[in-house]
Amino acid sequence: MTPTNLSKLFIVATVVANLGAGGLVAAPVIPFLPSPANVSTVPANGDVNPYGVAFVPHDFTNSGGPLQPGDILVSNFNNSANQQGTGTTIVRIGANDSFSTFFTTPNATPGGPGTGLSTALAVLKKGFVIVGSVPSADGTVATSTPGSLLVIDSKGHLLSTISDSTINGPWDMTVDDRGDNVAAFVSNVFAGTVLRLDLHLVSNGVQVMKKTVIASGYQHRADPVAFAVGPTGLVYDQSHDVLFVASTEDNAVYAVQNAEKATGSNGTGSIIYSDATHLHGPLGMSLAPNGHFLVANSDVINSDPNQPSEIVEFTPTGQFVTQLSVDPNQGGSFGLAINVKDNIATLAAVDDNTASLLIFTLAVQH
Repeated sequence: MTPTNLSKLFIVATVVANLGAGGLVAAPVIPFLPSPANVSTVPANGDVNPYGVAFVPHDFTNSGGPLQPGDILVSNFNNSANQQGTGTTIVRIGANDSFSTFFTTPNATPGGPGTGLSTALAVLKKGFVIVGSVPSADGTVATSTPGSLLVIDSKGHLLSTISDSTINGPWDMTVDDRGDNVAAFVSNVFAGTVLRLDLHLVSNGVQVMKKTVIASGYQHRADPVAFAVGPTGLVYDQSHDVLFVASTEDNAVYAVQNAEKATGSNGTGSIIYSDATHLHGPLGMSLAPNGHFLVANSDVINSDPNQPSEIVEFTPTGQFVTQLSVDPNQGGSFGLAINVKDNIATLAAVDDNTASLLIFTLAVQH
């Protein structure tokens, strides 16, 4: 399969017209896509502000639970009163946009463990789900705590919680899933670091074998609107052992070498993409079938009202390709994920403003 450029798959193109004496000017943007499916992410308890997005892998081990390969899971950060850091649910969107609540934190209390489910969301082939929790007692970052990672089985039952001094605001996550052994990379928004957890999977859960901070020095701070800004989106390139980090406050994307081999911090790594025109606080990030990156933007950093809630496509060499707005207002773009199977590519991206998931499904061209 020859990957198709995402500017033909997912995004939009600008038609340039020659107007004679007026020179070359940009004509109206013409979409390649039909309207995406738009699915609410609000469960029965009213949680809003969807953050994390993850596809159930095609080789997922189903032990009788509701999850099926290709399903989409979405984690909620806010409760029904729209208080940040208080959401307790993960919802499942299945075939034909079917909807159900996959997980609700048991016995949750405001500011307690398992509230404020973040963009750190991964589904493992062996049948487990891991999600970050960044709690707040009253919806403000002032009452937040370092948080934890929740380990959930395929039936939506909480199995265990991972928490210690190396976990400090688990904001996003990616995994190198090798079956029985998994390297989980977690961005810590309160510490400006990236942590690697070496995990061993057993029949009844996950064992943490080693914890290593492999990257550090990213700018980070509390924010009254965005809750917190710091390192967020992560993409792992297994073939080159490189971890890519979207750092919101730095307004840049970094490459961290030897991510699985590192025994200590590599600092921030090297900048591969810094674009004051198109980057507005990069957040969630994913790798497209053509090798390009897609990164959501928070609009908290380098804000531009003419570029609201953008997903930006760029090459590994740092060349801007194109962008897509998921909402006409700022602050709507956060988590996103891409799934490819049988020459069908699916992009799922949250719109925080409307508490919904946009799902684009298109054929991948040869």
